[in-house]
Amino acid sequence: MKILMFGRGVIGTQYAWALETAGHEVDFYVRPGRAADYGPHVDLEIRDGRRRRGDREVRRRWPITMREELTADHDYDLIILSVNHDQMATAVEFLAPRVGEATVLVFNNIWIEPTQAVAGISEDQIVWGFPGAGGGFFDSTLRGGMVKTVFLGLLDREKPSERDRAVHELFTTAGFSVSEVADFRSWLWFHFILDAAIMIGILRSGGFREFVGSPSAVRESMLHVREMIPVLEAKGGTPRLGAKAVSLIPAGLLGFGLRRLLGGDGGFGYLMDQAMGSGHGNYEMTSIYPRDVLVEARLLGVPVPRLTALEPVFE
Repeated sequence: MKILMFGRGVIGTQYAWALETAGHEVDFYVRPGRAADYGPHVDLEIRDGRRRRGDREVRRRWPITMREELTADHDYDLIILSVNHDQMATAVEFLAPRVGEATVLVFNNIWIEPTQAVAGISEDQIVWGFPGAGGGFFDSTLRGGMVKTVFLGLLDREKPSERDRAVHELFTTAGFSVSEVADFRSWLWFHFILDAAIMIGILRSGGFREFVGSPSAVRESMLHVREMIPVLEAKGGTPRLGAKAVSLIPAGLLGFGLRRLLGGDGGFGYLMDQAMGSGHGNYEMTSIYPRDVLVEARLLGVPVPRLTALEPVFE
């Protein structure tokens, strides 16, 4: 398969490497002038969750191919769009008239109505997904990693399309495990409020490790998620397993589980450490999640007193 990664971000770069090593042809689209800034290679220092324990460290200089022009007559089979959620509108505006016949995998956080986020691209060409990767760039070095699972979901259709099945096969044959989500709209929105709650905790605690090291701070984040679930419902989402668990299980117990997940030097904790240590951990990137949830809560008239009281932390 011939694949175009839209941008050379942390997520896209890691999956580009994984898919190229699985035998696919992968290029990056970057803004004019950025190819010279980036240089012709990426130094990878990542953990590949598809591999067995003890063999997950990847350290290599990986040559990449970038292009600064894109027209609708290209021959890419798949375009992977993985950008910050606040960059979606600009990315889609550029991409929509240039998609051609390609499938577009939307592979990132979304807080607005998903169909609105990709307006201008044919619904039949969209596949919805979410990565299991993270980290950050330190000059030309990417430090981070990927877990084995990627998420693919359906939006307003009951059965996978031929394009859905092709993307599913792409990841499974590259060694990933695919988790399929039936109501991807609600899944995306719940993931977003979970991220928002964690970001609040990081901001209040003064850092990621300080947050994970504080049972009270993590417990408080679980209470924030609980408070934000009505916002998800007011947007038209359905509280599913994760949201129901947050609503019913004591916040302290949920916090204990989250600390176990994020603690130590393995798994998601390592990925968050690298993200927070790079530009991805700056104030703007961290504060935008709770800020966007609060804006939506006010528009919908949903009271979120805990979040409102902390607005000075992320405004």
